[in-house]
Amino acid sequence: MQLLTARLGDSRAAGEREAIDEIACLCARLPLALGIAAARAVTRPRFPLAALAVELRGAVDRLDALDAHDPAVSVRAVFSWSYQQLSDESARMFRLLGLHPGPDITAAAAASLAATDEPAARRLLRELTRDHLIAEHVPGRYAFHDLLRAYAAEQARIRDDERERTAAIGRVLDHYLHTAHGGALLVESSRIPVDLPSPRSGVAPERLASNQQAMAWFQAEQPVLVAAINLGASAGFDVHAWQIPWTMADYLDRRADWEGKLAIERIAVAAATRLGDTVAQIESSRLLANAYSRVGDHDQARAYLWECLELYQRVANPHGEAKTHLFLGGVAVRQGRPADALAHSEQALRLYRAIGEKPGEATLLNNIGHVHGLLGDYRQSRAFCQRALALSAEIGRRSTEAYASDTLGCAEHHLGNLAEAAVCYSRALSLRRAPRSPGPPGGSRRSGRSRTPAGPARSAPG
Repeated sequence: MQLLTARLGDSRAAGEREAIDEIACLCARLPLALGIAAARAVTRPRFPLAALAVELRGAVDRLDALDAHDPAVSVRAVFSWSYQQLSDESARMFRLLGLHPGPDITAAAAASLAATDEPAARRLLRELTRDHLIAEHVPGRYAFHDLLRAYAAEQARIRDDERERTAAIGRVLDHYLHTAHGGALLVESSRIPVDLPSPRSGVAPERLASNQQAMAWFQAEQPVLVAAINLGASAGFDVHAWQIPWTMADYLDRRADWEGKLAIERIAVAAATRLGDTVAQIESSRLLANAYSRVGDHDQARAYLWECLELYQRVANPHGEAKTHLFLGGVAVRQGRPADALAHSEQALRLYRAIGEKPGEATLLNNIGHVHGLLGDYRQSRAFCQRALALSAEIGRRSTEAYASDTLGCAEHHLGNLAEAAVCYSRALSLRRAPRSPGPPGGSRRSGRSRTPAGPARSAPG
């Protein structure tokens, strides 16, 4: 800040403190880069400093924008002095880091990126840190400024052929996909795994051991994973562009990050469509529908669920059809269309019974009871919920038993049976406080069930 002020003059600098600060950041606070930027501003005294900041911010190649066309005062030249002092191994790692999509990287991911082992990767990262080409900005996570990232990527383009660069990108995307897939199954153990491509040679995914460790990993890596999804979509790795969002779905649900889920699932649907992969299209469209529903755009949610339904029918998957009707019923409830919700729920119930899916049948019995309550038919609501309770107890589905107890409590309450309602609500509360068991198919353990006689029920499972 002092350097820029000295070059530009106190009065000019004082009038645009925010622009001065942004220019400093865009120049990585490097004295040489700051001097070049200041010189450009001095030659254009009538231009506001904010215009220079915009120019630097928008430059496709900021290295060119900060090139004074003199090797003695070139940012590239200064970077090259440090780069040329590196060992071959360190120089290669530096170049590959320029291809990495995220804001920072761990030694484990860097090992896969460079197809080496983790101790070697950690040693190389320490060497680059010692030479001030990257920084360990938090313990175990390494990053460098955009200018150095641009220089590293430029060196990769110059010194490594396209095959080597593509292989490195594939390895690091494999690292994140395979690690995240294992983490996803720890975050939600009831999920059915997707078929992953085999990891490339040199990839060593991280082994997460618990739900807590998986959640912590997703939290630390979320910005990197989002960047990896975007890189996958732009670089032709469409399998990664839909499968990494799949791995993040339950983590984002736990965090209630609906906007984040919406953004990545849009990319996933586009990637799945490019692949022409029916399974990928179904999974991505279903997750995108859920995200739209969570942000309140139920029309979009319905559109993607109907798309899923058509795809399930095309591949003759009655379980998927049933699950989609279940979801459509939930959307109809949230839109205030209980008659449509009842039709979807009854269709889902028929499908689940046809394939002998008793957990799904129990869920739908409760959902149908719930919708009958919305329609004001509390006797029918009670009858369906009693059947849901009996089946849930028979198959040991405690979460569905809790939902059905809650819905039954509402029916009894509306019918004036207050003592019975209190028993049902108490049972639901006890079951909800017990250790978690698998939730209803396609449903959410966090979906609200309870309500007072004065208000409508919240959405049914799914």
